[in-house]
Amino acid sequence: MNAREIRLAARPHGLPGLDAFHLVETAIPDPAPGQVLIRNLYMSLDPGMLMLIGAYPDIPIPPYEVGAPLYGDAVGEVMASGEPSLKEGDVVLHRHGWREYALADAAQVRQVDPDAYPSLSTYLGFGLVAYAGLTAVAGLRPGETVFVSSAAGATGSMAGQIARLLGAGRVVGSAGTPEKVARLTGTLGFDAAFDHHDGPIADRLREAAPDGVDVYFDTVGGEQLRAAIDVMNAHGRIALCGALARQSAGGSPDAGPGDPMRLIGKRLTLRGFTMNDHLDLASEFGRRLRQWLADGSLVYEETVVDGLENAPQALLDLVRGTYTGKVVVRLTR
Repeated sequence: MNAREIRLAARPHGLPGLDAFHLVETAIPDPAPGQVLIRNLYMSLDPGMLMLIGAYPDIPIPPYEVGAPLYGDAVGEVMASGEPSLKEGDVVLHRHGWREYALADAAQVRQVDPDAYPSLSTYLGFGLVAYAGLTAVAGLRPGETVFVSSAAGATGSMAGQIARLLGAGRVVGSAGTPEKVARLTGTLGFDAAFDHHDGPIADRLREAAPDGVDVYFDTVGGEQLRAAIDVMNAHGRIALCGALARQSAGGSPDAGPGDPMRLIGKRLTLRGFTMNDHLDLASEFGRRLRQWLADGSLVYEETVVDGLENAPQALLDLVRGTYTGKVVVRLTR
């Protein structure tokens, strides 16, 4: 039997086009002792994959290699096992996405409960990133004002809702269209939101957060980061987990946070992080997420794209702001 996978065809300069991706067929291997063969059911897409495609400097994980399959989070079913602790039919989470079948060392996969959520694709959501950024990184306290950039996206939509559930006094979000802004204050329960295209961002943020911002959950950087610093209260904390402004610009560095005297004068804390820094919170967050979903206090938004062959276009559309919520690719044929 053969299966399909997507490889990086060439390292692009700036934003990639579809010619940067190569869909190929490859033989399905048999697992050796200590390995499992997985039929992937869903794979995750996220803007950070552009950094891996472009091999941006200083990224915290290895870039994609030209000629090799791309990788990313995926959830699938064990089809054959050379590991006694995993059997056929088990559902596992792993990092070998962008292919229909994955061969992985057993130590690289995590068995998950197939009945924990309405869909297995929920395991690919970015709620843990949002939860860790607000709690372990920013130290959100009840009553504080939280600003979330790109708040209609996969991570931002979770960050805003989780901030509210953790007791934030006011939650403000930015988005890229009037429709997304309306969704933030309607379906997702943000207290205020604005379109970052509608004039100076610092002015819009001051209108939305008249008493200033205590915590900024940043997935964008660039002008939105500088605006947040302008509006932050003394001793504010900024959790840095994305650089969408740079990714959308094809990797060109932006102007950064601006005048350091403003950071010093306000005694602000800026801390970068990745999900891998806080995997110890996964069980705690999983319990809370299941409860929030069960009682309806959290809305989980997801866009499902069918077919591995459509994943490259979906990734480019994601970066251009086409979707809301988490974007996953359904791989079953």
